[in-house]
Parts: sequence; structure tokens; C-alpha cells
Amino acid sequence: MRNRLTEDPIIQRIINWASVRPDVRAAILTSSLCNPKAPVDRLSDYDVIFVVEDIHPYHENDAWMSDFGRVLVLWRDPIRLDYGQERFARITQYEDDGLKIDFTFWPVELLRRVVADPKLPDELDVGYRVLLDKDRLTAGLQPPTYRAHIPSPPTEAEYLDVIEEFFHEATYVAKHLWRDDLIPAKFQLEKDMKADLLLRMLEWRMEIDHGWSVKPGVHGRELKRRTRPELWTELERTYVGAGIEDNWGAMFATAELMRKVATEVGEALGYAYPEELHQRAVRYLQWVKNLEK
Repeated sequence: MRNRLTEDPIIQRIINWASVRPDVRAAILTSSLCNPKAPVDRLSDYDVIFVVEDIHPYHENDAWMSDFGRVLVLWRDPIRLDYGQERFARITQYEDDGLKIDFTFWPVELLRRVVADPKLPDELDVGYRVLLDKDRLTAGLQPPTYRAHIPSPPTEAEYLDVIEEFFHEATYVAKHLWRDDLIPAKFQLEKDMKADLLLRMLEWRMEIDHGWSVKPGVHGRELKRRTRPELWTELERTYVGAGIEDNWGAMFATAELMRKVATEVGEALGYAYPEELHQRAVRYLQWVKNLEK
């Protein structure tokens, strides 16, 4: 483990906080700070699991969060079941120095069930470090493989479904653009067509280049660093402003980029790109664009 974690004052504050609270039995740091291959910077989150005798006092009263600084905003994750046990989280942004701590609270029994499972949950398999363990509860934890959240090659059906869904969403974008409804057009172009479906294809293309061994990151965070520069440049060109005509161009450019990337993915996996569907869909989109109002 990197020396900077040992010397990190935030880590020491977390350890000290857990040490003096008798109901906190263990503290586990997870995620990118515990993964030797993960990119980190001064705004990286601290993801910590506190294993406690009873999670409910921490869920019912948020005052404990101020022990780590002045809270700016937070997201309250409701109690949910995991391994048949209740758990919850507080995703907390502090005002000072960009500090962000994602707190998760587990009951002791949940940790025991995780230890008994021969396969680590993704939450720990991304990487973890035991900061504190008062009762040796973590003694049997499996070591992380660091393979959580790495995509697997799609089946041919999954591959084709992404392409068909992509053009299905494009019909809505075209309809909204023809009606001059900017907000829904941008929503479905940027989110559904690009941030969901095209992104998935770009991630598969990236994994092919890296042997299905790297994490794409949340919302394609790693794409710019790991994608061929010309593909990234083409993707950048699909992002435009508020002009309706500009967004028509962006939609058609996005469709061409999907064809290019999906063709490469298909060739690598032995799948044929549905060129006939592409041509028919683009003709339909052009028809909507030229439709008289």
C-alpha cells in the first residue's frame, strides 16, 4: 500500500474517530485510494465502511458527520438490505479543501457474512485496506482482484440490442428537434444516445485495446486517457450548443461515430454490424428533419 495513505491526515482522522467510539468495531477504506492502478488526485473521494454494533443511531442523527468538517451538501442513502442485513450510506461533500467522504455503515453481522463468502463483493474487490479492526472481524477477507467493474465482452445479442436501442432513441431526438423542443432533444441525445449507448460501445472498444483488463470509470471517466485520439476527437465534435440545426448535425455525427466504433467492436468479436438497419434508420431521421411543419 502506498506510503501516502499511511501519512494522509484524513486517514488518520478516520482511524482516530473510529478508535474512540466503542460501538465502531472496524473501519475499511475502499475504492480508488486502495487500488494501485487507479488514478487519484487531490479531489479523490475517501470511501470508508464503518462496521458498527447498530447502524440506526448513525442513520437517525447526522450530527456525527461534523466531526470531519463543515458539511456543504450530502446525499442520504436509505437503509437497504445486503446479504440479508441492513446498511446505508452518507455521500458527504465538505467545504474544506474539496474533502469528500463517502461513509457506509455495516452491522457486524454483514461483515461476517461477507467474510464467509468466498467471492468478495464489488465494493471490496475494487480494492480495500483495513484501517481498524478491534475484534479481528476482517481476518478471513479474501484479497481483492481489482477486477470489479471491468466489462466483459458482450454477447452478439447484447451488441445488437445496444445498436437497435441507439437508433430507437434517435427517433425521439429527431421528433423533438423537428418540434423545436430543445430540452428533451438534448436530454435524449446527450444522455440516452451518447452517455448510455454510445458510451457502452466505446467502452467495449477500449476494452478490446486493453485486453478486457481496465475499468472505464464512472460515466466514461477513463475514455479520454485510454481511447484512440481520433475517436476521442470525433466524440468531442458531437457536443454542440443550443442551436437546433447544430443538434441535427450532432445527432447524425453521433450515428456515424456509432457505426464506426460498433463496426470495429463487431469485427473484433466476430459480429456483423447491422448496416441495413443503419441505412434505414438514417433515411428515416433525414425524412423527419425535412418534414414540412
